[in-house]
Amino acid sequence: MARNPIDPLQALSAALAVPAESKEQADLLATLRESLEAHPAPIPILCTTLIKTVAGTVDSLLKRWVLDLLHFAIARSTLSQDVRTQLASQSLETLANLLHDPNIRTVKVAIQCFTAVYPLLFRSLCTNRTPRQQWDILVQSKSRILDLVISSTVNTGVRLSAVKFMQRVILLQTRGVSDPRLQNKNDPSIANVPADHPFMSATALEAEGMKLLENVITILYTNQNVDMLTAVLNSWSNLVKQRPTLVQLVVSSLASWTPVALPGLSASAIKSVEKSIRILLIHISRGPHGSAFGAQINEALSQQAVRMERASAEERARKAAVAATAAEAMKKRPLPIGPAADQPADAKRLKIEVDNAPANSTAFLASFDFTTLPIALVTDLIVANLQAFTEPALVNLVQAYRQSREEAPGAASQSPDGTTAESTSVSETPPLKDEPVDPLKMDIDEEEVEYEPDRLNEALSGGAEVMDEEEAVPELPEVALSLDLTDFKLPSPKEQMEDDRVALMRSAVDRICDGGQELQEASHAFSAGALSDDIWMLVMIRMITRVTEPAADPTQNGDKSAEEEEQSADFSSRQDKLRQVLCDYIMMDFPSRLRLATAWMNEEWYNDRIKMGDGSNSRPNYDSWLNQLVSSYQTILESKAEGKPDNKDKAFAKFLLDLPSIPSDVLDLLRDLSVDPEKMHVGFTSLREFVLERPSLRLEALRVLLDLTTHPESVTRRAAINTVRRWVPGAEPMDSMIRDFALQILRRLQQRPPKGPKTITNGSEDDENMEDGQLPTEELIQTPYLFEEIDLPADKSLVLQHVELLFALSVKVPEFLDEIFSAYAQMDISVQEAIHDLITALIKSLGSSNGKLLTLMRTCPPGSESLALRVLTIFTEHGRPSAQLVALVKGLISERDLDARFLVPIIAEMDKADIMRHLPRIVSILNGQQEPKNLVRSVFSSVVTTPPQTFGSVTSNLPRVRQSELLTPAELMVLLHESEKEIGLKSAIEAIGICFSMTDVFRSEILAVVMQQIVDEPMLPVLFLRTVIQAVTTYKSLVAFVSTTLLSRLITKKIWQNPHLWEGFIRCAKVIAPASFGALLQLPKEQLRELVDKQPSLKSGLREYVTKKAGNKARVAGFLDIFGEDDHTPPTPSTPVDPVLTMA
Repeated sequence: MARNPIDPLQALSAALAVPAESKEQADLLATLRESLEAHPAPIPILCTTLIKTVAGTVDSLLKRWVLDLLHFAIARSTLSQDVRTQLASQSLETLANLLHDPNIRTVKVAIQCFTAVYPLLFRSLCTNRTPRQQWDILVQSKSRILDLVISSTVNTGVRLSAVKFMQRVILLQTRGVSDPRLQNKNDPSIANVPADHPFMSATALEAEGMKLLENVITILYTNQNVDMLTAVLNSWSNLVKQRPTLVQLVVSSLASWTPVALPGLSASAIKSVEKSIRILLIHISRGPHGSAFGAQINEALSQQAVRMERASAEERARKAAVAATAAEAMKKRPLPIGPAADQPADAKRLKIEVDNAPANSTAFLASFDFTTLPIALVTDLIVANLQAFTEPALVNLVQAYRQSREEAPGAASQSPDGTTAESTSVSETPPLKDEPVDPLKMDIDEEEVEYEPDRLNEALSGGAEVMDEEEAVPELPEVALSLDLTDFKLPSPKEQMEDDRVALMRSAVDRICDGGQELQEASHAFSAGALSDDIWMLVMIRMITRVTEPAADPTQNGDKSAEEEEQSADFSSRQDKLRQVLCDYIMMDFPSRLRLATAWMNEEWYNDRIKMGDGSNSRPNYDSWLNQLVSSYQTILESKAEGKPDNKDKAFAKFLLDLPSIPSDVLDLLRDLSVDPEKMHVGFTSLREFVLERPSLRLEALRVLLDLTTHPESVTRRAAINTVRRWVPGAEPMDSMIRDFALQILRRLQQRPPKGPKTITNGSEDDENMEDGQLPTEELIQTPYLFEEIDLPADKSLVLQHVELLFALSVKVPEFLDEIFSAYAQMDISVQEAIHDLITALIKSLGSSNGKLLTLMRTCPPGSESLALRVLTIFTEHGRPSAQLVALVKGLISERDLDARFLVPIIAEMDKADIMRHLPRIVSILNGQQEPKNLVRSVFSSVVTTPPQTFGSVTSNLPRVRQSELLTPAELMVLLHESEKEIGLKSAIEAIGICFSMTDVFRSEILAVVMQQIVDEPMLPVLFLRTVIQAVTTYKSLVAFVSTTLLSRLITKKIWQNPHLWEGFIRCAKVIAPASFGALLQLPKEQLRELVDKQPSLKSGLREYVTKKAGNKARVAGFLDIFGEDDHTPPTPSTPVDPVLTMA
């Protein structure tokens, strides 16, 4: 059906045509459902049509089929999210009505539908703000379902479905992962609700979610329904995975739980809840967020183990007491034999009632089924009966019972057919049924099995006494065991050749391995399989490791003869061959034979200790065969496809973790594995487990990890950083060690004093060349991946090796920023430049609202101002600075003598008065280089408004944006001239040149306004005439304005009285000649003569201009006298050209 879809309408019509509730209709609907599951496209149309039809009807096969199909479509089908959301929206009102249906199954399925409908519509309504009525229906339905959770009269199945719905609501109405890079699009949360949503309040929903979580915890502590508790615990697995912020609350709740709220429940029911809590705690501890709560979880598990063991012992004692009572009652109740058994029941009852009242009571109690009584009543009856006896009487009864139990096995009688039967009992007590075993129990127990040689020895040698076996196997009479073995001697063993010995041992090892593997497969059906596995493993291991060495000749006084040496060598060689067989067997399937490898290594270590205690000179085997296993595993890794191990394979890490001793070369191997990108998972996993679980190796393993945080390869370095950063902050002692290491690595970047003579002051050596803040070389930490000395100028990648760990930690511990700023001042300029680039990601992750960063910018240590400037630049390079940041920088500028570059990022956010006050300081950074020039150009673009195209003609009604805060182009140009002394003439000339290059802003009409405004000032700037010359050179249209208006105004202001301006006037007149001749004739004769003397090239043009005008002859004659009749008049030595006019 899945391959060939059927026509859904035709199939549905066929199902409706047959008799309702018939098997034929059920088969047709089942066939249609199978086809729709494989091809779900027609489901929305069918559900939308049918759900409204069957909603108000009584319970029927068709109604159940439609509801199940709707639940499948919304919750489990492959339909797109948009289609499922639309279907949920269309079915919402109908589902809300079905919550009040009298049929329990209908209500249950409707709740299950809402579990999928609520997140779909929640996500949709976060973006679609119009369907308020839909939200109201959803809220009412949610309230109805949540009421079912706390109702004690509701069916258990309905309550369980309501609990699952409540857990889904908690997930939706709590905060998810804050990092947007880690957020799951399929996991909506309260973070999706906009702050300005018209009818969905994020605050109220979040408060409701936390309240529901408190209700769930209350259920855990007060509810006595095991199914409810199990449903709650199972749902928390997703909660801790998707809501890391709630892990602490969940762990605390689970750790504090005790079964005090479960009185009256059976031991198996309580044990089931205990196991569910245990599994959840172990699951959390192995998750990514459980490492911080490892200590709390381990303590809770330990307390729970003690509690469960105590409960188990009490249950065993209770069962034993019940069995003993039942056996005693059966002994006191003889079966009717002979004619009495054939008498009528009434006559028999009459006789007993009259003649044997005590026997009547005993018979009644023996036949009464006490399991029908409540457990509390049975307990009260037992206590009351015990209190009815005095203490001596109770002691006597107990002693008599024990004696009867001891005599019972020996009192046997021979039956007519020759079989032996017990005389004290007629029927055997039925054996107690084993309680069902949780399948997860074996997994958990196997992981917690510890290597205990003494316990296994005792079990192997038969010393362990098992209560069930003692009770089940009666003692045999001594006569049956009386065998005369006084003179019996075993025959001498047959002498075997060396090859035969090895073959025999190999055969034995193979048989044990095969038998052990079969036993291991069969043991999964029994709860005691782990002990059986340990026994067969120990048999094989002991056979290889604990073999008696050849006895030494006592006459040699401790010295071995050559024959004994050879015999000992042969013995060692034979045992090594067997060890190699075991090693090869383990490495063929290392993950599944992990426990065998662990047991072997523990046995070798234990055997070596025994030999050392006995003073034996035999070589130790633990270190050599551990290296053999490790090297074999490394070979297996290299032989895998592409050399990549399975990331889920943690067998090797667990193997190392369970070893009694770790040689130093194993840590070196783990270091090498961590450096290899294809095998680093094995190395880092093992090192992490050593740090967490092996305190004796914590220092060495953590030091390896910290060394790897400075590795030159970025993949290895970041893997090491991600491993150690999880322990900061709070996980002591790792936290302190990691912090100290990161700070010491940072100190390596500080400048160190040159090597020179040392002086001894107050008993300590001091370097004469050491300055304040510098560190002596011997105090700096060293790793295998860093050079002892940093070559300057420093390479960026080398600086990254030193600071990447500290930058990663600073995200979680902002206090490290203090150390970074303090050390920055003592770094070389090349290191500082590298820090500027590398710190960008850290600053962006912290954000401009980080209080620690803002405080550091305000109080940065001397010498770290450039780093503070870099932080400011990062904050503003892709967006506008905040008002808080602007106020901070303005305060800094007023309090401290900082670089003008601090003003560049925020100058555009100031008001006009502040812009005009601070802009000259920014312009003063111009020094002829391109970088400052680009910086000033960007400032001009940000603080100057672009004039409209109609500027200077007709008044425009165009909107003016921030006109009150920004400068007009004319205001900027005037400001540059008025502040030329504060800025500096060279910087001012360069700034004016930048303005002229911005041709779209500083057009000709703007420059005309600037020149007109400046010429009206009482004091003319030195650079004014230079700007005029540059303006008429750039825009020829300004020549007329300058020649007719500007020069005349300058003559009236007696420009010749200022030598610098007079020189500029002369040069300007020459540049715009002959347009300037009319204005020049307005000069006094003395100044006109000086002008033509300095610029003789103007004489001919002026003489021609005067002659053509031919006005007043006397006046013309006077001008001709100044200009001369010819050009042979020797020129007057000109004054030096003003350098201002020649500056670039």
